Amino acid sequence: MTRHLSLSAALLLATAACAQERYATRTGHIAFQSETPLEKIEAHNHKATSVFDVTTMAFEMAVLMKGFEFEKALMQEHFNENYVESDKYPKATFKGKVTGITAEDLKQSGSKAVTVEGELTLHGVTKPVKATGTMGLEPGGAIRASGTFTVKPEDHAITIPGMVRDNIAKEIAVTVQVDLTKL
Repeated sequence: MTRHLSLSAALLLATAACAQERYATRTGHIAFQSETPLEKIEAHNHKATSVFDVTTMAFEMAVLMKGFEFEKALMQEHFNENYVESDKYPKATFKGKVTGITAEDLKQSGSKAVTVEGELTLHGVTKPVKATGTMGLEPGGAIRASGTFTVKPEDHAITIPGMVRDNIAKEIAVTVQVDLTKL
């Protein structure tokens, strides 16, 4: 009986040691900007969900396309109905890995330069993407991550009508900022 209890205790400790250390948010901020000589278009979404596993450095994010807010209601309508077809493709997702930082780094305050590489699924098309940014432990224990990358609408089968083609940049600048709390 004592041997059985010792074995159970050892298994419990081993399981705890291998447990994932996960952080998450439901209020991540994603913004994108298209700037041409004719027009500047910017949109923000403050409802992105994200999960980061410190043990594996896996990073995932999802955002509802209808959550992007524009300066003009007509821009928002065109974005959702004509370009990203939000009813057909309601969300964009990213799954990838963080490099340039270790679990030990995330036990100390301060941020470090990182790279995040993975796959972005947008408008039903999955493509590789690489973002550069920073990640670090904030006072209070949250992990703050921010980064930038670009997306080409044509890479995700997003068609821009000829009439407004010169108003929309060929590459859209995307910025991400999340404050992740321990689960």
